[in-house]
Amino acid sequence: MTFSIIVVCLNAGEKLRETIDSILHQTWQDYEIIIKDGGSTEEVTRKYLDGYAKACETKHGQLGEESAAKLRVYSSKDTGIYDAMNQAVEYVCGDYVLFLNCGDSFYDMHVLERVSGKIRKQVQNRETGGCETDREKALRSEPSRYIFYGNIYERLTGTQVQSNPVIDDFACYRNVPCHQACFYEAALLREKPFDTAYAVRADYEHFLWCYYRAHVKTVYMPVTVALYEGGGFSETKENERRSRREHREIVNRYMPAAKVRKYRLIMAVTLAPVRTWIAKNPVTAGIYQKVKKVLYTG
Repeated sequence: MTFSIIVVCLNAGEKLRETIDSILHQTWQDYEIIIKDGGSTEEVTRKYLDGYAKACETKHGQLGEESAAKLRVYSSKDTGIYDAMNQAVEYVCGDYVLFLNCGDSFYDMHVLERVSGKIRKQVQNRETGGCETDREKALRSEPSRYIFYGNIYERLTGTQVQSNPVIDDFACYRNVPCHQACFYEAALLREKPFDTAYAVRADYEHFLWCYYRAHVKTVYMPVTVALYEGGGFSETKENERRSRREHREIVNRYMPAAKVRKYRLIMAVTLAPVRTWIAKNPVTAGIYQKVKKVLYTG
């Protein structure tokens, strides 16, 4: 089982090295790293990109032969992060794909080892039947199509963010696991690239396509996958407004209008904006996430 770790980059500086180092220190060694650069000009970023590219060519350099063999660097213009991610997928050779943004990193050195064990166990259980829901039974005769996902640790608030262990309609409406926590079957990303018409929510739209159109099996893993930097492109004031607009458009594409109205009412009654503020406040985020974990996992 091979993992393809995609890191898209544009003038990221030291953050690029930090992200790459966290991958290279993984105990599970069956992976490849694909760096997709959008044309960086900043000096520190260029130093690292040139060093990685040289190591790839010589299979040595500062990384050492084994690490250099796992890494590939591609530079080309793109229109933004999702276009860069789509371009990177074209070079994927692995079975499962994870996207780590520059500034994000693996939670610890054993993440891929834990995830590979969870995936192997899930695939074996599917082959032998195991305990299945009605939806899983209906899909058993179809080819395996999976998204495996875990939790993230948010650096800005200093808390672990618990993913919903059960993906259903309401979970899809509220929010889905961020892409830094998701291991996608590579075929899903080849079949349906990210829709670059969405500047902020293209990964959300893709997840809903996977669930509603490709009928993937979403499998929660009690694994903290990534240290999530936060505070990036999607979290500026302007893009928060754009995110809300894109969310409305996407849910209307994939869900019946009656369900959308129902879930919108539930979110309003349960004071969703207040809960969001509590979750993002470093003082209250830890308590909020602990309560959420109890509600999710019992």
